[in-house]
Amino acid sequence: MSYDRLKQRLQSGEVVILDGATGTELQRRGASMDPATWCGTATLEHDRLLTAIHGDYIAAGAEVITANTFASSRLMLAGACLEDRVEEVNRRAVEAALRARDAAPDPADVLVAGSLSHMVPVASGSDVVDPSQVPSEAQIADAFAELAGILAGAGCDLIMLEMMYNPARIRPALEAALASGLPVWFGLSVRRGQDGRVLSFDRHEELPLEAVTAMIPETGVDVAGVMHSGSELVEDTLVAIRRRFDGPLMAYPDSGYFEMPDWQFVDIIAPERFEDFCRQWIADGVQVIGGCCGLTVAHVQAAVRARDELALES
Repeated sequence: MSYDRLKQRLQSGEVVILDGATGTELQRRGASMDPATWCGTATLEHDRLLTAIHGDYIAAGAEVITANTFASSRLMLAGACLEDRVEEVNRRAVEAALRARDAAPDPADVLVAGSLSHMVPVASGSDVVDPSQVPSEAQIADAFAELAGILAGAGCDLIMLEMMYNPARIRPALEAALASGLPVWFGLSVRRGQDGRVLSFDRHEELPLEAVTAMIPETGVDVAGVMHSGSELVEDTLVAIRRRFDGPLMAYPDSGYFEMPDWQFVDIIAPERFEDFCRQWIADGVQVIGGCCGLTVAHVQAAVRARDELALES
């Protein structure tokens, strides 16, 4: 399936299935997470396991799989003294996904997304950015441009902007993705504030969700949605995104929580419950559905069931 074909499907109202988690699935299957890079360096020792994970998602029905490049920009690899291997790490991550696609019964049915987050060093044992380790604006811009170029050169079909929540870092990430020449999908992340409002995920301030949705450009982004956020936050977030963006919407929630460098698989949403959410999202017009941190092959299968059952009912 070419990207143009995928875009045509979305324009005609079809629902596309994303994969499940990559980094947390590596951890769940026994790969150690790095104290500085989380899952970013796992590719070096576990690229065959990565291919197996991608292959399992494809077998479950995923039509877009995401390379393990969320935490492997130069900014993150520097913490493990691997910044000089940034191209190797990311190319091998993309190659692991491409191998899985090429081994699929019909490779033409699968696209590979390159993940580009704006992750910077996180304080140990938390999910909060360490202000003392935030690089300069110039370093951030250079690192994101470098990663976007590697993803494009390695053979990705699109760039997935993942977990966008900090406006100062969204800007260079978005600029890098758009400059790559690849199609761009925009995924933002949220949390609930003390007063019950849905806010940007940023832990350092109560940042209104509109501060992030306002950064979705009028042109250049093909899909926008919410990711790395609980399923119960998706509906309200999508309402806010729709005020800004009139293209296809995406739901890619997580379950559990992060304490650097490990995901905590606590109160993971049951696939059956996730299927109920997927049915509601699809009924509300969401066209791209999958699951990120903490979600598994069983959750992708649940999304496929929700899509197919609703299609039969219509």
